[in-house]
Amino acid sequence: MGKNVYSSETKWAVVREKMSGQLTTKEIMEKHGIKNKSQIETWMRWYRANEIHRFDQPAGRQAIFVWAWAGIRE
Repeated sequence: MGKNVYSSETKWAVVREKMSGQLTTKEIMEKHGIKNKSQIETWMRWYRANEIHRFDQPAGRQAIFVWAWAGIRE
């Protein structure tokens, strides 16, 4: 069973729809094919914390991405 990978566009669409309040979380999940509400909660947490750079990060160990960007080695 592999990880679901969502595009940056999908993440932004979900955040906009959630912020508008016009759709419920369940409706957003159905519309975008998201299987777990915790995924939406994570994106909303990133948005509120101004960590929007995470929307473009690949799935997996996020620390490696940040270290590589900063020139730091594990």
